[in-house]
Amino acid sequence: MFEMFETVEGILENVNQDIDSIREIIQTNDRLRKIAKMGIVNIQQSKDNQEDNQEIIELLKRTPNLDKWKLYEHCVVVTRLYAIYENFVKELISTWLQYLPKLVENYLELDEKIKSTHREGVGRILLEFKKDRFKNQNLTENQVIRGIFHGTKGENKNYELLPQAFLLHDQNLRKDVLEKLFADAGISNAWKWVINHKKIINFIEEIRGDKNNGETELNQLISYINEAAHGVVDEILLTQELLDLGDFTKCLCQALAELVTYQIIQKQISIGKAQKIGEVTEWFKKSKAAVAKINNSNLSIGTNVFLVRERSSYCQLARIESIKVNDISQESIEITNETEVGLKFHIDAKKGLKIYIKVED
Repeated sequence: MFEMFETVEGILENVNQDIDSIREIIQTNDRLRKIAKMGIVNIQQSKDNQEDNQEIIELLKRTPNLDKWKLYEHCVVVTRLYAIYENFVKELISTWLQYLPKLVENYLELDEKIKSTHREGVGRILLEFKKDRFKNQNLTENQVIRGIFHGTKGENKNYELLPQAFLLHDQNLRKDVLEKLFADAGISNAWKWVINHKKIINFIEEIRGDKNNGETELNQLISYINEAAHGVVDEILLTQELLDLGDFTKCLCQALAELVTYQIIQKQISIGKAQKIGEVTEWFKKSKAAVAKINNSNLSIGTNVFLVRERSSYCQLARIESIKVNDISQESIEITNETEVGLKFHIDAKKGLKIYIKVED
């Protein structure tokens, strides 16, 4: 379970790094435009650092038209943000599908929706195998049919789910298309999870003042990229608006990553490889410590647990950094009856979070 989480976290970290880089470029462009507005004369009048000033003068001589500069920046940023989001969704679903056979060892026991999508996808790939969309994916016909062949024969250890069979879409990833992709892979109500996620809620409340919603934000991003690629751009976003769009993309990807992690935990519970061991009953923000009721578990400093709250779309890995029982620090504890335990995690927590742990084989 932790390997899967680390993979998802790695994909999400790449998204965050890419968007942070876009953010830095946007802010750098904004500063350069402000310098350009100052003009060469003001720079020339400064007697200090003449060599540095000359470099700035040469730069300003080649400054593009400011309106065109903002237009192309807008087009590049919205196009790149959508590409990051779309690629993230594909990687996330692919990772889930590659891990699913470890959770459901018998192909025939998979949800009917997954098997149906798999069959239809494999059939479509075979029909279109020589088309350009598959030429660059290094797929062989054997790879395409191998998973479904072994699965339907009941060879549990050999079946696999070909991600490409689940990602055959030609539309932008608006809400409905996004939900269908996840549902076809066995994860239902994806958008409900997204709009209940704390980061999405905070973005809508704090940045949009409750005058927008998650679906409208996503539709706006897609409208911007369609205009940038195919038509006349009617609205050029200002610097802060571009930064906000990047923040929304980050929030959306974070919510989807936690959704997949939550689904993994639920599958693990169903096969006895994970269990609920307690709940956070108090959270002290200043000391970043929790009181939790724990039962039937062995815990040590360094133990990884999952903190989950389904109704608020929260699912995070937390590493235990300290343990206290009756205000006495412990390196490890073995609990058979419900006990109040003081816990400090490497991340923030909050009251009401359920605590889950992997069951050792």
